[in-house]
Amino acid sequence: MFAIVRTGGKQYRVAAGDKIAVEKLPGEAGDTVSLDDVLLAGDGGEIKDAKGLVVSAEIIAQERGEKVIVFKKRRRHNYRRKQGHRQSLTLLRITAVGGAAPKKAAAPKAEAKADEAAPAKKAAPKKAAAKTAE
Repeated sequence: MFAIVRTGGKQYRVAAGDKIAVEKLPGEAGDTVSLDDVLLAGDGGEIKDAKGLVVSAEIIAQERGEKVIVFKKRRRHNYRRKQGHRQSLTLLRITAVGGAAPKKAAAPKAEAKADEAAPAKKAAPKKAAAKTAE
């Protein structure tokens, strides 16, 4: 079974046992994370319902990607800028594809209780603005 998950603004096709490098996620090596944003799921050639599906993964390591050099230059203006960048990455091992998403507990409706406690205000009667013609 495979799934397409979205994390860090990118989409990944994953199956159980795959290793992927994603944008940095909070956690230490050995921690388990769940990827809740499943866009599509399938088994072989058929597509399955991805609603409520969760992909669980184990963090292998927190590391940094390869250095990318950003070089800017404007001809004949004596303008040169050189800057490097290394993106922080999290290496994940997909442990399971499937299972139900954990249900979030509904927050108590404090607004409804506040409305019941507050006395209802009555609207002031509108004065007639019409003048009688004399």
